Amino acid sequence: MTTLADKAILSGADNRPPMLEKIMYDSWKSIMELYMLNRQHGQMILKSVENGPLIWLSIEENGVTIPKRYSELSPIEAIQAVCDIKAINIILQGLPIEIYALVSQHPVAKDLWEKIKLLMKGTSLTKQERECKLYDEFDKFTYKKGESLHEY
Repeated sequence: MTTLADKAILSGADNRPPMLEKIMYDSWKSIMELYMLNRQHGQMILKSVENGPLIWLSIEENGVTIPKRYSELSPIEAIQAVCDIKAINIILQGLPIEIYALVSQHPVAKDLWEKIKLLMKGTSLTKQERECKLYDEFDKFTYKKGESLHEY
């Protein structure tokens, strides 16, 4: 029998993006992409994250070139503009406070996504350094005479 708590968990699972845990970036990234795809116009939201926002075409008025107003966008362009904002919103909702504070000023989902990746994974050099440290610690991990299996 399903309890009320189980129903609350199940119903909320689709309403909130997954929360980023620092050591689980790769799995968070793939779950977040699936979450975005599961939203209305999910492909457009994910494209905004991968490729950047829609560039609104410029129009010329009285010899001055200005970007189109939102009201002048075609229906598909208007949906894409909304998806650009949704992408940022989804990403920010899935961040812990300390990461949110570092990246919330980015107005473009693609920049935000890349900044989070850099914060979580670091550069390839730092990743190699961490890997080397782990191998070094593993090499030093040895059995001392007289230790029990539990102590080892």
